[in-house]
Amino acid sequence: MAITDIKAFLDQDEKKDLLRLLTAGSVDDGKSTLIGRLLFDSKKLYEDQLQALERDSKRVGNAGDHIDYALLLDGLKAEREEGITIDVAYRYFSTNQRKFIIADTPGHEQYTRNMITGGSTANLAIILVDARTGVITQTRRHTFLVSLLGIKHIVLAVNKMDLVDFDESVFNAIVEEYKALTDRLNIEDVTCFPLSALDGDNVVEKSERTPWYEGPALLDFLENVPIHTDRNMTDFRYPVQYVLRPNLDFRGFCGKIASGVVHKGDEIMALPSRKVSHVKEIVTYDGNLDEAFCPQSVTLTLEDEIDISRGEMLVHPDNLPEIGRHFETMLVWMDEEPMDRSKQFYLKHNTNTTRATVDEICYQVDVNTMEQHPADGFKLNEIGRVKITTAKTLFYDAYQKNRATGSFILIDPITNNTSAVGMIIGPTDAKDIDVERLPELNLPKLGIGPEHYEAIEKAVKDLERQGIAIEIIKE
Repeated sequence: MAITDIKAFLDQDEKKDLLRLLTAGSVDDGKSTLIGRLLFDSKKLYEDQLQALERDSKRVGNAGDHIDYALLLDGLKAEREEGITIDVAYRYFSTNQRKFIIADTPGHEQYTRNMITGGSTANLAIILVDARTGVITQTRRHTFLVSLLGIKHIVLAVNKMDLVDFDESVFNAIVEEYKALTDRLNIEDVTCFPLSALDGDNVVEKSERTPWYEGPALLDFLENVPIHTDRNMTDFRYPVQYVLRPNLDFRGFCGKIASGVVHKGDEIMALPSRKVSHVKEIVTYDGNLDEAFCPQSVTLTLEDEIDISRGEMLVHPDNLPEIGRHFETMLVWMDEEPMDRSKQFYLKHNTNTTRATVDEICYQVDVNTMEQHPADGFKLNEIGRVKITTAKTLFYDAYQKNRATGSFILIDPITNNTSAVGMIIGPTDAKDIDVERLPELNLPKLGIGPEHYEAIEKAVKDLERQGIAIEIIKE
């Protein structure tokens, strides 16, 4: 009976949806403490963790006589010594309602790239402010970054309310100022909480010290905030990761559905060839499916033999992404080395890799004031709008419409470091920018007969998979 109960529990736990969230705020606003308090009060810590926490709080804690819950997340030696968060710390826990992955991101401006990394997959962001200082420059910076990342749900956590005697007017003034900021950034879903992370007020349980606050406790809100509508279920995008050919009787295309839904029998189009076929089977380890949706990983087989390889994309013919080599994007510089405008980068977009150049810098954004000003290049943690040209065609959507197909990274071809991350805005007319033509291979001019065209096309296609595009001229 016990085995049955355990299996039923595990089956139920597996079916829970997952909320990914990040915390952001200024130094010492209490991000790590809040997450530690969530874990502690929801009884998601083991006895040995509690014993270690009590021991470390006395030895290196920064909470006086209280248990220092921040030590649950600040694992680096420098973090504990300085009492700050440097690296992104991830913590997993679950309740009866939902599973959670929390990213505790650093507050310092020099660690902006760490916050971008932590928030890239988040559904919700908790922005902490100190009740004594209210909305400050760092609050504006973090909110701008959250809006840039396309995170749809924001929680304003007004922390340390115990230090202002839980004054309702202080809370209301901060909320009013913050909502004026989110209105400018077109952020619609903002929920505000008066908290004391150190004492646990309104974190897991409603506090008696805020009788004027009528909303739920933070954990109750996190358990129930709707996120099922956050995914793009309209635009079917299937970047091909691998071609599976175990024998002569099976040829399938493996990958993860980036967005949308696909059904058995659906008409699909392969990009860039634009050849059309129908879905024959949707294959998974647990058996075939009649339909699949993001973010499932599946293998698709088609009714027709179509030449498809890694980096290409399957879509519905009546719902195509943007197709082209020129686009505008917001760029976050992640490399210690400043941008070299003369350098070509590798651009990785889903399963597609190509060479790319930054053609024009439209402007740089001051992340603290959100002002725009001219720039010749970017340094670490700087953000701006640029125009990019790729060596081969990409299939993409605007980031605000589809995060999965609207994001990419730039890789330094020499060091192999991630130079930048990008959020695509939309296509750019090639006439507006000074671009180099693709290298050409004029087959008739070179005296190459038609009987060799197929072999040359295969060779050129293989080069494209490596990020080197060549235009073939046959006549």
